[in-house]
Amino acid sequence: MKTLIKNAQIVNEGTIFKGDVFIEGDCIVEIADSISAKTSDTKIIEAEGKYLLPGLIDDQVHFREPGLTHKANIETESRAAVAGGITSFIEMPNTVPQATTIDKLEEKFTRASETSWANYSFMFGGTNDNLDEILKVDANKVAGLKLFLGSSTGNMLVDNPEVLEEIFSKTNLLISVHCEDEKTIQDNLKKYLEEYGDDIPIKMHPKIRSEEACYLSSSKAIELAKKTGARLHVFHLSTEIETHLFSNKLPLSEKKITSEVCVHHLWFTEEDYKTKGTKIKWNPAVKTQKDKDGLWKALLNDNIDVFATDHAPHTLEEKNNVYTKAPSGGPLVQHALVALLEMHHKGRISLEKIVEKSAHNPAILFQIKDRGFIKEGYKADLVLVDLMKPWTVNKENIYYKCGWSPFEGTTFKSRISHTFVNGVLAYENFKFPNRTIGERLTFNR
Repeated sequence: MKTLIKNAQIVNEGTIFKGDVFIEGDCIVEIADSISAKTSDTKIIEAEGKYLLPGLIDDQVHFREPGLTHKANIETESRAAVAGGITSFIEMPNTVPQATTIDKLEEKFTRASETSWANYSFMFGGTNDNLDEILKVDANKVAGLKLFLGSSTGNMLVDNPEVLEEIFSKTNLLISVHCEDEKTIQDNLKKYLEEYGDDIPIKMHPKIRSEEACYLSSSKAIELAKKTGARLHVFHLSTEIETHLFSNKLPLSEKKITSEVCVHHLWFTEEDYKTKGTKIKWNPAVKTQKDKDGLWKALLNDNIDVFATDHAPHTLEEKNNVYTKAPSGGPLVQHALVALLEMHHKGRISLEKIVEKSAHNPAILFQIKDRGFIKEGYKADLVLVDLMKPWTVNKENIYYKCGWSPFEGTTFKSRISHTFVNGVLAYENFKFPNRTIGERLTFNR
């Protein structure tokens, strides 16, 4: 396949410039001010007025396969991701069965090779008793190790301090952590159960999964990483105070301790529980306006390194339960980029910074080979966006298997018009012209 994208505003490595991009096979072959079609079979896409971004790399998703496929699966959610401009993802281990052995992990890779629309890798899951398996993982073939230091969906809580220190000391894998202090959460939950029973008002969620619970756990994980020399990445920061645990004094490639923020913590606040209810129940919880503002500041000043989704769908029936039975998590991959672009329209973030945090930096942080940038010789994972083509999220244009979105009813000013995965046009204006099969991500380690 040969494709020539003409007259795009190309956003890459801190600059925006008008140019053409020629794709042959799965790679970007040429980038120049003007390129002529070399053969009659070259597909030409006129991109005048549109912006060309590298495909986003989402470092944290839960696609629910195997074992929870009534909610989602790799095929449906990767397709939705492609519609949202996400061309590569890293999926989490809390499936059924959990990906806590090499055999179970490879089963997920096999399934993705058969069904994923986007490029993929998976996290290996750590537990209190699988260190021997952790030490078998080849760091060149797997994105990293995921540890839950607070309980969440699929309860993979690692709460033995001696085991934690041993894992941090012995593995050479990048360790990604969910940080919430379990004792603090349980103590808070007990208090509200005594007051309300199971039907705790959803507005109490950030009081139960509190700022204190997050900070206590994050600070302990960072202290342990510094003590052992481990490479640590802290997922989904949700509080302003946690952002001060991280530094912007080194280039990302030299940092040993890094962090992530997710779209929901940058968009919603505790005020939204009044209208959204359990649809915006996440772990860690959406918190205050002060926390949201602090997360934005840290993202822009580089204390926070990457932007992600923590896409974690549940059915509406499950979400509509009373507080103690309503699971945490929600579907986000299709709407994360357009939400960021909405913030761009409001003057909060530049296009260059969006690309840095959602494409360049995930590639650097995970040392992903030949992706995350618009460069000659790199894989042609590309997204064209029209900044002035409003549309409204509704049931008819939601691609998640669960069939709903916390953004339903929201009108976004920007629209994703085209997504290319390995040079193939996978998505075009609410249609999927070609069935893509993503590739397993490889790493420069």
